[in-house]
Amino acid sequence: MKNFIFISPNFPVNYWQFCDRLAKNGINVLGIGDCPYDELDNGLKKALKEYYKVGNLENYDEVYRAVAFLTFRHGRIDWIESNNEYWLERDARLRTDFNLNTGFKLEDMPRIKYKSKMKEYYRQAGIPAARYHMVDDRKGCLSFIAEIGYPVIVKPDNGVGANHTCRISCDEELDHFLETKLPVSYIMEECVNGQICSYDAIVDSQGNPIFESGNVTGTSIMDIVNEGMDSHYYIEKELPEEVRQAGRKTVKSFGAKSRFVHLEFFRLLEDQASLGKKGDIVALEVNMRPSGGYSPEMLNYANGTDVYKIWADMIAYDSTQYPQMGHYYCAFVGRRDYGSYAMDDNSLIGKYALEMCQCGRIPDALSGAMGNRMFIAKFDSYDMMEEFFEDAMRSGC
Repeated sequence: MKNFIFISPNFPVNYWQFCDRLAKNGINVLGIGDCPYDELDNGLKKALKEYYKVGNLENYDEVYRAVAFLTFRHGRIDWIESNNEYWLERDARLRTDFNLNTGFKLEDMPRIKYKSKMKEYYRQAGIPAARYHMVDDRKGCLSFIAEIGYPVIVKPDNGVGANHTCRISCDEELDHFLETKLPVSYIMEECVNGQICSYDAIVDSQGNPIFESGNVTGTSIMDIVNEGMDSHYYIEKELPEEVRQAGRKTVKSFGAKSRFVHLEFFRLLEDQASLGKKGDIVALEVNMRPSGGYSPEMLNYANGTDVYKIWADMIAYDSTQYPQMGHYYCAFVGRRDYGSYAMDDNSLIGKYALEMCQCGRIPDALSGAMGNRMFIAKFDSYDMMEEFFEDAMRSGC
């Protein structure tokens, strides 16, 4: 029987389902987290063979001792995973220290965590990427801007989501950024006029996909976080072939194996001399974990499947026979508590009762990027989905 350690299995709240499907596949699931056992979801409790509570997941020594204890109790550990961007480096360090070869190790981290390092692997995959400059001083930044022009995007080279990401459009904004930026390494990139789309896949031990889908983002996470906007995006009814091919090439170039991946791209909205023609696919960044928030559920609704089961099948069998029984657009809208809407929540739910899949409060930890109240619905047609977005986001002012 394989031993699988799941780091922080209680967060996000839907991740207990990864553990549930592993257990149902005969995997010995061992949890490490800082949440008291009594506060864990009942479904998670049933899935876990054992749970080790640490005082603080940030304390590596504590987590290391937890892995050592579980190894003593259950024998050699076969997998360590969190499926969480925040813990990817922690996962890799544990795999390195315990000599596990079923995932990325520390030596792999630069190319999958540092946006500047990703550029070379995109180049090897034949996918264009935005020109960049590592932020140094005002003179160096202005020299780069003189080459490409305003606006530019700045963000931490090793960052999660859109935290501390901003658009700079003039010298005054550049000066403000340089005066207030965090004491971390920043990357500055040319601005890409493109719509964000993704390749979401579960790949086997050879990097071959056993599940593929993708989403399209209506509003950039940077603008949602910085301006407190509503969030909305959708899962594609059919994954466009050009995105599929870009995703597969990226998986191979980055050496992703035996994992869930969420790879982000731009689709150019206009010709851009340094990158390509309108409609071309351009690199954004790789995320070697599932798409965040409620995306796993949305992938299920859109494809009539169970991605938790498919992922667990990949762990247990390196393949899956689980069916995909549907093809729909699956739409997400996150409303703000302080927003004013022409159609209130109950009216929105009533109008789309037949299409509505899920609605409710968004945990505070996710609300900055997703809103406070979420509505997920699936549609046969793009036009119906667009009507839903319009109704859900139309201002009441």
